[in-house]
Amino acid sequence: MTPGTAVEEDGGIVMERRRALSAGLCAAALWAGDTTPALASGLGQRLADGELSAAHGLFAAGRYDRLHQVLPGMVTRASASERTGPVNASRAAGVWVLASQLAVKEGDVDTAAAFAVRAGTAARRSGHPVILAAAARAAATPLRRTGRPDTALQLLQEAHEELNAGPRPSADVLDASGMVALTAAYTAAQARMPSAAEQFASLAEQTTARLLRDRGRVPAGGELSPAQCMLFRIGIHQKLGDVDRALAYAAGLEPAVLPTPERRARAATDTARALLAAGDAPTAFLQLQLVERSAPQEARRPSVRALTAEIAARRPDLPGVTAFARRTTSPAESPPRPRRA
Repeated sequence: MTPGTAVEEDGGIVMERRRALSAGLCAAALWAGDTTPALASGLGQRLADGELSAAHGLFAAGRYDRLHQVLPGMVTRASASERTGPVNASRAAGVWVLASQLAVKEGDVDTAAAFAVRAGTAARRSGHPVILAAAARAAATPLRRTGRPDTALQLLQEAHEELNAGPRPSADVLDASGMVALTAAYTAAQARMPSAAEQFASLAEQTTARLLRDRGRVPAGGELSPAQCMLFRIGIHQKLGDVDRALAYAAGLEPAVLPTPERRARAATDTARALLAAGDAPTAFLQLQLVERSAPQEARRPSVRALTAEIAARRPDLPGVTAFARRTTSPAESPPRPRRA
């Protein structure tokens, strides 16, 4: 997909970029095929003010069990109200993004893709570049995990261009722009594209510096920060096979400055992967213990359990590793959640 030529009658370059991004999200929908989820229908209340931010708080705290309990009702209300105007479309897109992120945590790529498609549909109705960018980031993860990094990168590039189309971006736009660049950098790294990964990571760092210069601080509720950039750098260089550089970023990152338990657990997980790649299973296990202390339910995620199993297989003599593996590979049963058709 190549962005089309600007057409003056339709609003110029900005409209063309928005159409290109919408087309990219449609491509993700076509790729998802029959994975569109069966969503609750019928009459339902609209999403309440603050409901989505409270759900995001549960995700940030690693409270995935509680999020499972509240998401079905939110899905019902989002589905009932997303066509009633741009504000409700934006809120609905946020619900679909959150549901996609939760599915990613559980290793359910098909469900993550399905909810990302719904996020793209609602984001287009909202017409808001920040919402479109969030939907693009949600779509990029399942695309990346199913061997479509090229499509993911194109989608993220278009989202980034749309966000930066205006001359004076707001703090929210800068935050979204930097996070899109970080997601693109990680996607490029997983695809073994070091030049693109470095370009996007540097772009995110430049955007962070601009945000801090223009605003004086990281805005409340924002994701982009110097620590966030360092966290992504750990994963980026680990994926590229540059373990020494990944560990250098890990050594320079102070986990306490990361704003949420979920982010601190992610830092420990990525550091554990880099340490294991360097052959240091004992210190990798210490990082996994930090994962559990930061957000216990993170340690029970399928990908983290696989990491635990690898460490236990390499070094079954490590004190506590058997008990840790047993404890984290037997997660408590989760409440029902929205299902795919």
